[in-house]
Amino acid sequence: MSRPSETGRLDQLIGEARTGRPRAIGRLISLVENQAPELPALMATLAPDTGRARVIGLTGAPGVGKSTTVAALVTELRQRGQRVAVLAVDPSSPFSGGALLGDRVRMQQHALDDGVFIRSMATRGHLGGLAVAAPQAIRVLDAAGFDLVLVETVGVGQSEVEVAEQVDVTLVLLAPGMGDGVQAAKAGVLEIGDVFVVNKADRDGAHAVVRELRNMVALTQRTPADWKPPVVSIVAVDGTGIIELLAELDRFFAQAAASGLTARRRLARARREVESLVLARLRAAVPTQGRDGLDALATAVANGRLDAYTAADRLLVSTPSGSTTA
Repeated sequence: MSRPSETGRLDQLIGEARTGRPRAIGRLISLVENQAPELPALMATLAPDTGRARVIGLTGAPGVGKSTTVAALVTELRQRGQRVAVLAVDPSSPFSGGALLGDRVRMQQHALDDGVFIRSMATRGHLGGLAVAAPQAIRVLDAAGFDLVLVETVGVGQSEVEVAEQVDVTLVLLAPGMGDGVQAAKAGVLEIGDVFVVNKADRDGAHAVVRELRNMVALTQRTPADWKPPVVSIVAVDGTGIIELLAELDRFFAQAAASGLTARRRLARARREVESLVLARLRAAVPTQGRDGLDALATAVANGRLDAYTAADRLLVSTPSGSTTA
């Protein structure tokens, strides 16, 4: 339980974050990343202020220009008067465990803009392309009053497509010379992509990538009422095609709101978030020692004296039930 001084400090940070003060927002996200004891109280206080921001995910292989595309999107969105937050999920440093901050280097032109907040988060070994704390960090940015939250992942791979589970719309970036459409299909991007973006469209081979993507999208099974992912060509480094990309995003949000897709995705996102917290608390409450502890039961299963199902039942019985309540 938080002491009165800690509660007052948290309330002050929340109040400052709601007015858009970057330092306060950054400190709240640090509490999220560090799984601070105040985290449940923080999220309970922020809950009524969430659900307003549009959350856009960007993923793609390293080198396709995700950070440059994010910077170009921020520039255009700021010209429209919208406040934008960027959550750039970086690989963890093998030495400090922190983010490598590569994305911040590429977004220096927005560093002094009060309407832009950029935060790098480390994956800390998580293989899904996102940091474990990303869902709560997105809620902090939502509650801070940003109109859009752009979530950039480490890079797409066969185990790195979970960005689609955390955002309202997913942009999949490709570029000529970065692998063919078969590789894209293997990585699962055809299933998660709402908008496909071919960056570096001024290079040789870009038209072939666009054509191949459109053919593959056409082969996927969809009803006439389903959203058909468009393929947009851009040159992020000079902003070419960014206005057209935002137009497609506006079209997606309009159709998703009308069809109920946005509401369904947000419900599924909340369900996964609650489930993950329950499982984390259950895992933390599992006893490892003792006659019915995990170690003893695992030894019995390994020696053939017990089956895994019976061991799991015993472990659940020995786990304090109150530890799993939210």
